[in-house]
Amino acid sequence: MNKLNNEKRVQIINALVEGNSVRATARMCDVAFNTVLKLLPEIGKACADYQDRVFRNLPCKRIQCDEIWSFCYAKEKNLPTELRGKFGFGSVWTWVALDANTKLVPSWLVGDRTAETAAIFIDDLASRLANRVQLSTDGHRAYLNAITNAFGNQIDYATITKLYRNPPEGDERRYSPGECCGVKKDDVKGYPDAKHISTSYVERQNLTMRMSMRRFTRLTNGFSKKVENHSCAVALHYMHYNFCRIHKSLRVTPAMEAGVTDHVWSIEELAGLLDAVGKIAA
Repeated sequence: MNKLNNEKRVQIINALVEGNSVRATARMCDVAFNTVLKLLPEIGKACADYQDRVFRNLPCKRIQCDEIWSFCYAKEKNLPTELRGKFGFGSVWTWVALDANTKLVPSWLVGDRTAETAAIFIDDLASRLANRVQLSTDGHRAYLNAITNAFGNQIDYATITKLYRNPPEGDERRYSPGECCGVKKDDVKGYPDAKHISTSYVERQNLTMRMSMRRFTRLTNGFSKKVENHSCAVALHYMHYNFCRIHKSLRVTPAMEAGVTDHVWSIEELAGLLDAVGKIAA
């Protein structure tokens, strides 16, 4: 069986993390579509496993959480009857936690938007933190019990809810929210600092996701067809974001700022995770 050489793997991964679709990557790198489709879950799982292993006892102090919508296979309204209500078909949400100081994304989860998924996500986040943190979320009620169960009283938690005017008319109504006319901040647990109650950084990171992953781009046919590939693409994105991409305001990568690594990773080093997985398995 032919084995993809490292130079070609690096070329494919570089195209994917720069926001190209699977088919565009195959054309650019002069490989078969199925070659890219086979590499994506392999490198995605390797990235997820590596970050799960090294993101422990993190010195984060201010965490912001949010959820970003996408869909797999088809939109809810276009699903056949037998697939409605099944996870991986229709709406899919990516839960994201971001450290406002280091810009590190220590935890994420692809799932639905239920209280059960919120509990899994928040439990995972809590297991990675070394200190008491201030946590900010939107007003999604699923967070309340999840945060209480995971952190108890060892948390300074607040919510921020944006208030909107009437949405625009015509096409703008379809694609744009109403004008934001204010925010409401509520202390929930502990003693959160009012000036740091915000979800602005994590919401900006959501934009980075949509720009860096073709499957998150709205109004295209680049959406994920399988939720497993979707999850692997998210893991690859965050590996590149955390370890390879220098944050302009920090002038280092988020992983360097958080003390997880001491250098900027190259795509070659990222691709090398595949070989590391092979050595561990052997």
